[in-house]
Order: sequence, then structure tokens, then C-alpha cells
Amino acid sequence: MRMNVLIIEDEPELRRQIIDRFIATGWRAEGTGDGPEGLYLASEYGFDAAVVDLGLPGLSGLEIIRRLRTQQSLLPILILTARDRWQDKVEGLEAGADDYLVKPFHQEELVARLRALVRRAAGTASRELRIGPLRMDLNTEQLWVKDREIELTAYEYRLIEQLATSRGKVLSKQALADQLYPHDEDRESNVIEVLVGRLRRKLDPRGELSPIETLRGRGYRLSLATEPGDGDDA
Repeated sequence: MRMNVLIIEDEPELRRQIIDRFIATGWRAEGTGDGPEGLYLASEYGFDAAVVDLGLPGLSGLEIIRRLRTQQSLLPILILTARDRWQDKVEGLEAGADDYLVKPFHQEELVARLRALVRRAAGTASRELRIGPLRMDLNTEQLWVKDREIELTAYEYRLIEQLATSRGKVLSKQALADQLYPHDEDRESNVIEVLVGRLRRKLDPRGELSPIETLRGRGYRLSLATEPGDGDDA
């Protein structure tokens, strides 16, 4: 698949290196170091994915992402940043990014992550998972609770998908971190706890379902009752 990638990065040399690497892979690539121009290009042209730096002149990377998501853009977005605090990562994912990569990085990893993002975005066949009042489309990465669609960030979705596809098994915090952040050494932070808290509020705003159970010292488990006939329809 020949992808068309937008790189919004204000370091000229790094931007050129990324563009050259993508072109060597056989992709098309275009770049800019200006925030407003990056938003314009991402909004008006048919890119398959975007790499967005956070510290940009004119308009921050976070604001670009927020505005794209407000426009209902489904463009797969990977944040490229020198900020490695877990709070910055959560903020970026909450803004609507699909993944992040911390500088310095290996070009091969950037290529692999973008390929994975585009593969997930390209899925069209319906694969549904039903557990009690929860329904998930594993291709479109959509989730409903009692026919109410829940808006999730990419990492919130990946977390609930791990819990749902484990069929009631207890997953440790470490196991979840290994799945969500396979290339991140900062796995002992409380990012998982933050994501679980956000999921609980989104899935169960009235406190009626208690969808995610915490087992002290062991981890988390999806605790929704499975009704007869529920299952993966893939």
C-alpha cells in the first residue's frame, strides 16, 4: 500500500529526514513546520496519516489535533514529541491522537507504527463483540453501551478492547501496559489507572453498571454479565 503522509514538524532537518525515509519506503510524503498550514493541509487534502509535533509555531500540535477531531476528521495521527512525561502522553491521546512516539526515535519504528495505524483505519468488515449491554465493532473501533455510542480516545479503546476480548480474565496493570505501550519504558506510571478511571466515567456515568472491576494486587477485569447469545460475531 502506497501511503500519503503529512509531517508537521518544525525542525527542518528532522522533517527532511522523515520525508526522505518515507519516500525510500515507497510512500508519498509532504511536510510543513507551520502550525496553521499543517491544520490546513490536514483538513483539505486526502492524507492517509499524519505525524504531528507538539511544539509548533502559530498553532500547537495539540490544538491541531483537537480542531481536526472537532471537524470529525478520522485521519490517523501520531504525535512526535520530546515530552516524555506520562501527563503529556495522556493529554495528547485525550486530544484525539492515535499514538505517540518520543524523540529520539528509530525511523523504522515510526514507519511500523504508521503502517499499523493505517491498517486499523482501513478495516471495513464488521466484527462485533457483545458483552451484556456493551457492543464493540473491532474494525471501526466503535463502542456502544445500551445503544449509546461512547466516544473514546485510541488508548481508551485499546484498553477496553483488551479487557473485553479477555472474557472476564483478570489482567494485571503490567500486562495492560505491555499491550498499550510496548515500546515505552515508563510502564510503572499511573497511566493505566487514569485510563481506567476515564473509561468508568464514560461507560457508566450514573454508576449503574460498574463495568470494570479492580482486584486489589491483581489487576482489572471487565465485570459486565454476558447474556445468552452474546459473543464475537466475527
